[in-house]
Amino acid sequence: MSKKPGLPLTVKMRHDFHYVDELSSRSGAPVGRMIPIDRLEVNPDQPRQGVGDLSDLTASIMEKGVLEPILVRHIRENNKFMIISGERRYRAGLAAGLKEVPCIEKDVDDAEVAEIALIENLQRKDLTAFEEAEGLQSLIDRFGYTHEQIAKKIGKARSSVTETLSLKTLPEDIKELCCQAQVLSKSMLLQIVRQPAREKMLELLRRFAQGEVSRDEARKERLQGEKGRPQNFVFRFRPPTKEFTLDLRFSKSNVEKEELIEVLSSILKALKEETVSGDPLKKIS
Repeated sequence: MSKKPGLPLTVKMRHDFHYVDELSSRSGAPVGRMIPIDRLEVNPDQPRQGVGDLSDLTASIMEKGVLEPILVRHIRENNKFMIISGERRYRAGLAAGLKEVPCIEKDVDDAEVAEIALIENLQRKDLTAFEEAEGLQSLIDRFGYTHEQIAKKIGKARSSVTETLSLKTLPEDIKELCCQAQVLSKSMLLQIVRQPAREKMLELLRRFAQGEVSRDEARKERLQGEKGRPQNFVFRFRPPTKEFTLDLRFSKSNVEKEELIEVLSSILKALKEETVSGDPLKKIS
């Protein structure tokens, strides 16, 4: 019987490019070694707010040990090592009674620690939508990353980053109610946060919790409602030279000519007096 051929020469097996591989390919080879477990400490800024059930991981470690090294950074002040990624493995190792664990030591700054910890968690899909939003916001607050920069770093579309960050605008009490009702799907939470009023948010949350409506049905209702609302008045001016286009968007659907002139006059006055907040000529993306 003839031997069956394998994959064509032009086809290769695919696998996910793990973040540790990517880290190892950066400047220089990281230092890998066994470190006493009592010299490790958790990252206080870890984006994950809970480690979940560790029973299966603990059992696996008791049988086979820690198969994937923990990524750490040396803390010179106390001669210990802070965990950048691998807290679950660390805690499961403690529960399994390990005295030391395999680690990869990496010399990184605070920004890289936060970035790596968040990326590692996002890639493993361990974060809830709320935790993901908190982590993304911390990159903006602490390091000034733009939505575009974050998108490139975590390998997601810019629109996805912006959508996730919009969950930060959800009132805290409604967020708590979502958690209590176990309405934690990102797609459902986005429909809630896009509601025009607080009462609408609470009503949609109740309907989600009771299974009265799906995410697609809620989205369809919202879009239909938006079509029926009065459109905001927009004044657009473009000179014959076409050097610029001026758009003024009002929060109401009808604006009289006299009111428009008054608004334009107030803008000119503010520019002349330099009382506009920030840079009046700043580009808005």
